[in-house]
Amino acid sequence: MRKGDTGPVWALGAMSGTSLDGVDAAMVLTDGHRIEAFGPSAFRPYADHERAVIRAALGQWPGGPDVAAAAEIVENAHAELLARFENATVAGFHGQTLAHDPKGRGTHQCGNGGLLADVLGLPVVWDFRSTDVSMGGQGAPLAPFFHFACARHIGASEPLGFLNLGGVGNLTWVDPAASEPDDPGALLAFDTGPANAPLNDLVEARLGLPQDHGGQLALTGTADEAVVTAFLKDAYFRLPPPKSLDRNAFPKLLDAVGALSNADAAATLVAIAAASIALGEAALPGPVSRLLVTGGGRHNAALMAELSRRLTCPVEPVEAAGLDGDMLEAQAFAYLAVRVMRGLSTSAPGTTGAPAAVGGGQISRPAAV
Repeated sequence: MRKGDTGPVWALGAMSGTSLDGVDAAMVLTDGHRIEAFGPSAFRPYADHERAVIRAALGQWPGGPDVAAAAEIVENAHAELLARFENATVAGFHGQTLAHDPKGRGTHQCGNGGLLADVLGLPVVWDFRSTDVSMGGQGAPLAPFFHFACARHIGASEPLGFLNLGGVGNLTWVDPAASEPDDPGALLAFDTGPANAPLNDLVEARLGLPQDHGGQLALTGTADEAVVTAFLKDAYFRLPPPKSLDRNAFPKLLDAVGALSNADAAATLVAIAAASIALGEAALPGPVSRLLVTGGGRHNAALMAELSRRLTCPVEPVEAAGLDGDMLEAQAFAYLAVRVMRGLSTSAPGTTGAPAAVGGGQISRPAAV
């Protein structure tokens, strides 16, 4: 595929999120503008020992003591999963975010796309965030351009929102009446606050479980609203969007629920996530006709109930619009890979705060090609 090509191609995308559950992979038929079709998808979970190695590297920058071991696990898991797919023209590889400090040291996603290009025999687009950060943007979130394409794909006619509940929550406001995602006013996107990460960390530390499956623990507890109110005084929530967070941006959050029972601590973390998203809703340019929820957090019944209680707009899983909430981010990086290959932008002032539309991403081609 060359920069001048314009027709749709099958692209393969992969995502390993900050919830550390595993690697998602999915195919999309796209020309970098429209979504023509969705293809097969698959999930490869991290084993407990793999998750422990990656967790040990969180917060570390290139050259950190645990980075190489984490990168090897990330690369091997992606190679194993992506090799199952056929007929892809290009692959988009996000890597694993270990550290994110856009106004300081930058952003760090471990994993070498060049190695994957050789394994897969395909061009691999990777390191999607660094160019945006180098130009003054937050480097995140990056899925909003795909959210714009999804809004057009489902035939939306009014502004709507996409909420991704991964380790961190991200909210995207989409005006489907715009022509392109980098048009002024087409998108506003930002990280809302913590989502799954602190809850996962809580049950891992207290119960040895990777997650509160379905929100079963949180549903039996009662949120401590004093803790919720105190948390929302953090300066982050007074910053105007666009803005972004590191997975570990709130290191004292587990201490804040340390005296609570397991169930009440889980319920309080759920309430904190929902309350911070409600603050995000208030920062949107205007009301949304619906809020489509994607990511693992939509499986948490306690969190979805809290969102419906605290937000003013209808809250639905993206499946209500015919989309796949488990694979939306993997699909996003398939879509973005095609945009990078064709010299199109991947972020804009309204999504990352960059001063102008930015096309990020490195392209690595197989050594034999």
